[in-house]
Amino acid sequence: MPIAEQVKNALSSSSMIRRMFEEGIQLKKIHGADNVFDFSLGNPDIDPPKTFHDVFVKLAQEDERGSHGYMPNAGYQYVREILAKKVSREQNVNIDGSHIVMAAGAAGGLNTVFRTICNPGDEIIVTRPFFMEYRAYAANMNAKLVEVDALENFNPDINAIANALSEKTAAVLINSPNNPTGKIYPSSVLDALSSLLTEHGKKTGRFPYLVSDEPYRDIAYTCDVPPVLSCYSESIVVSSYSKSLSLPGERIGYIAVSPLISDRDDLVNGLIYCTRVLGFVNAPALMQRIVASLTEERVDVSIYARRREAFIKILNEAGIEYINPEGAFYLFCKAPAKRKGRNEKRVNEIDDKAFTEHLKKFLILGVPGSSFGKPGWLRFAYCVDEKIISASGNAFKTAMENW
Repeated sequence: MPIAEQVKNALSSSSMIRRMFEEGIQLKKIHGADNVFDFSLGNPDIDPPKTFHDVFVKLAQEDERGSHGYMPNAGYQYVREILAKKVSREQNVNIDGSHIVMAAGAAGGLNTVFRTICNPGDEIIVTRPFFMEYRAYAANMNAKLVEVDALENFNPDINAIANALSEKTAAVLINSPNNPTGKIYPSSVLDALSSLLTEHGKKTGRFPYLVSDEPYRDIAYTCDVPPVLSCYSESIVVSSYSKSLSLPGERIGYIAVSPLISDRDDLVNGLIYCTRVLGFVNAPALMQRIVASLTEERVDVSIYARRREAFIKILNEAGIEYINPEGAFYLFCKAPAKRKGRNEKRVNEIDDKAFTEHLKKFLILGVPGSSFGKPGWLRFAYCVDEKIISASGNAFKTAMENW
């Protein structure tokens, strides 16, 4: 029997990030791990804080009766209360545990949110470039992802979003600090979005949710990440500990809703129901108990800051343009125009996929920007050992000389 057409079509255009990462594994087997410069996957290599290991061992040794059993689908009530205090500080609001639903990572949280708020045919607006899996998350709920271009500085284009709004708009999805650009959206942009969505709601009777995907909130270099929940009444924050505590494989995160959100009880009950019926059932029990003890902990962001500077130096020396990231751990770079010959002028066409393939010849792995909805660019993840970044300098130079 054939598999579902939707899945079959998705497989043909499956995640380029994962494809490049898996290709990197094979290249490392051939050439040796230290000789392959794999910047494809945003997989944090920094160890979790020592306190994580201490709490993990302590709880494992206690192993209280029933500690691995079911709990309410929304998560342990005491964990929700603790995280509500954390979110209240970050988002400049006053919420309690009833505003929090524990999630199986930010991905699980976003799928839960979209299942809760979307009817078939509804639309979710997102600004390009964006994390490619958003398309699949929307499709999972029979919703449509409406993609609009960002401004040249990669802030959301408020006018473009305004033109995309319709009576079918269930949500506007933002991601700050952004994957792949590292951009942090300023308060002025959030205020403009709030005004736009409020006016749209008054006209149509449907106030779109502002859904903020925030797994990189704690990895910021130049400024604090402005709050969303205190900016717009119909806002929802989805976050995880994948990046802030380097726990991507543990799949632990949460959903937080604004204290001013309308029909809060229906929304939260819907989130709890969808957590169950989507098959997550509940966020991992042990990880809930651990992160409740680590609300003040995070990885050493200065390590990522040093790597950013080291990578920028290499890109400058190689002659590759980029946007300077304000957060996260990605460098979004312009694919250079290709010369036809040594004495010929540059051609206008810029092919990010061709340049990505060219870099592979020099054992450099990145992800083409077209995978993020932004052709002509590439993403390099610098959550790798600094010695790999430093050693890649000659490879980048040689690759550019031969492009």
